[in-house]
Amino acid sequence: MSRILVTGGTGFIGSHTAVLLLELGHEVVIFDNLSNSKGSVVDRIERIMGRRPEFVQGDIRDEEALEKLFRRRDAGGAPYDAVIHFAGLKAVAESVSEPERYHANNVAGSLKLYEAMAAAGVKRIIFSSSATVYGPDNSVPYTEDMPLSAINPYGETKILNELALRKICAADSAWSVMLLRYFNPGGAHQSGLIGEDPSGIPNNLLPYVAKVASGELERVQIFGDDYDTPDGTGVRDYIHVMDVARGHVLALDWLFLNHNAGAVNLGTGRGTSVREIIRTFERACGKALPADVCPRRAGDLACVYADVSLAEELLGFKAEYGIEDICRDAWRWVQKTEG
Repeated sequence: MSRILVTGGTGFIGSHTAVLLLELGHEVVIFDNLSNSKGSVVDRIERIMGRRPEFVQGDIRDEEALEKLFRRRDAGGAPYDAVIHFAGLKAVAESVSEPERYHANNVAGSLKLYEAMAAAGVKRIIFSSSATVYGPDNSVPYTEDMPLSAINPYGETKILNELALRKICAADSAWSVMLLRYFNPGGAHQSGLIGEDPSGIPNNLLPYVAKVASGELERVQIFGDDYDTPDGTGVRDYIHVMDVARGHVLALDWLFLNHNAGAVNLGTGRGTSVREIIRTFERACGKALPADVCPRRAGDLACVYADVSLAEELLGFKAEYGIEDICRDAWRWVQKTEG
């Protein structure tokens, strides 16, 4: 069993991954500045697992905090066996209005993390990337060998991190790097104790629909219904957060067997439209959800989904959950949160 540092580990995907790591017997240290999450998530992880991860509040931009975090735990031994790096700002629209902030946090902060890792002899990392790196010019399904591009600063930060980690790996053969490109994570842990809890109005469809179902928001906004898709609404590859978490566990196994850099899509390989998501969530919550059709948003694509064959080949990964599971578990989380 290994000692794993999880940056951003109180966030949506990080917290679910921490649960799986603990379930497998790993020692987990969470490092998070709580800018878009709550410290109570650590208590909830303990309630689920009966084991409490170590929690350190801090920021990846803080060199002194990183130096303290990476102090060796014993003479000659690395403080962690691997790092899973989730910490970062992630709202696309916000990145357009605040590009400097996104680059300072997601790029400059991450580089400080990589420097601290190298100084401490920690040379295994899983990086939380995104399907946004494929840009607007590639055709679906997206494969990992496609050229990368970005139409917003958030996507740029993901590409810059991928390039930096590939260069680090090429310069030092002791490094092992896995770049996991997520498509559209959703759902929640089956206990209903942890789930997606964005601050303010959600930027993504599933948490927005969940807030309409709970009465917190009035109506679902459908941005465009004239796309070249079966029902005219945008199609995306939605993957259950527990499948995403399992992908990280499998990628961790890969890190211990390889000394190079790899990139893998985490998706289902299937697309689901906005209207299909709304209908499925209606079945989960047992009520009709009002929706308005709004103009298309700039930069939105008609159809986005993954080719997942490499994930199965390299990691043995295949999504186990479907849209019904995602909506059911998201609704359970919303109800428990309200209670």
